[in-house]
Amino acid sequence: MQTVNTPSKFIEGIFVKELKNRFLCEVLIDGISTVCYVPSSCHLSNFLRLEGKQVLLVPTQSPKSRTKYSLFAVSYRNSYILLNTSMANRAIETNIHKRRFSFLGKRATVIKEHTIYQYKTDLYLQNTDTLVEVKSIISTNQTAVFPTVYSERSLKQLKQLQELMQQGHKVCFFIVSLCPTVKEICIDKNSEFYEAFIKCIQLGMHVSAYACRFNHDKIDISKIIPVKY
Repeated sequence: MQTVNTPSKFIEGIFVKELKNRFLCEVLIDGISTVCYVPSSCHLSNFLRLEGKQVLLVPTQSPKSRTKYSLFAVSYRNSYILLNTSMANRAIETNIHKRRFSFLGKRATVIKEHTIYQYKTDLYLQNTDTLVEVKSIISTNQTAVFPTVYSERSLKQLKQLQELMQQGHKVCFFIVSLCPTVKEICIDKNSEFYEAFIKCIQLGMHVSAYACRFNHDKIDISKIIPVKY
């Protein structure tokens, strides 16, 4: 398995509720109600029911943060579901040089958050002029439907990727499940996203999906999972 180092010291708590600000939640830590940061751009209630569940927290990195702790993962079936959606990017970034990603070709120079014609890509492989877009998904279903929620930003990104591919750039679109039990990803055919997604594939976009497993001190890219569209 390919791994990503994560903080070795976690704080356990019991999730109480999300707050009106989607980046904040209430967690009981040693019985004390504590406001914690939620590292997700969407309300987690769109994906999971967390009330009363045991969660893992990590200290926030910035000394200026209004919260002391940040939500990291929730206990699930003798494992964990990652709740920090940035872990998908970190997992791909750390493992991009490994054999599993050899289909990408030469990867000597990998640039994070590189901007090309006003489009900021998650990773840019300079050797092959390849833009890598990483999307995370949180679902407990064996077949996870993507996208889970409507996103105007995602539609805009796909249209920009179409233009970039028409200009000759290569694009890889990676979907990373933050729940280890997901067995396949199904692109929602009833969404506006689907039409733009298919057009990107017709223009040459490569699509792959992976599942992550968290083992207390590391994150494994545990398997490749099929994508149906």
